[in-house]
Amino acid sequence: MTSQHDTLARFDSLQFLDGATKRVIKAWIEREERRPIPWSQLEKPLSECRIALISSAAVALRKGQSFDEAGKWENPWWGDPSFRVIPRSACTGDVRLCHLHIDRSFGESDLDCVLPLARLEELAEAGVVGEAAPSHYSFMGYLLDPEEFLRTSVPAIIRRLKEEAVDAVVLVPV
Repeated sequence: MTSQHDTLARFDSLQFLDGATKRVIKAWIEREERRPIPWSQLEKPLSECRIALISSAAVALRKGQSFDEAGKWENPWWGDPSFRVIPRSACTGDVRLCHLHIDRSFGESDLDCVLPLARLEELAEAGVVGEAAPSHYSFMGYLLDPEEFLRTSVPAIIRRLKEEAVDAVVLVPV
């Protein structure tokens, strides 16, 4: 019988990268200090929880502040460490993607590809989750030096999540 660990060990999440890129990524991973994954048990059933989404797709409201794409062009190793708040009511036409390291066309034609607000609302209507939070969040996932992001943006997001009584978040990596 195959264990879950054996199955995951055979899965190569880097399988579509070219050889050089795969070696660089593996070297970065090997340099990272191993630490326990933080885990908190839900205090109530998921069907009673308020859920927020957090996307790494650099989603910004069209009528709001963009992420700093100019800085990225000047220094390709830099990433904007800020975040954007996206309301629960946002739809595809309300947003733009500012991430220079992904194919933005998917998210710009269907927001649910990078921030599945409509799918979350469907889960709430079906009673799978209690409700969608009023606010959801996005940041630029390409942060080779995350120090400022971790020092400023993450605590600010956590404060907002607590203010809105969010019980759990779903991370949406791109």
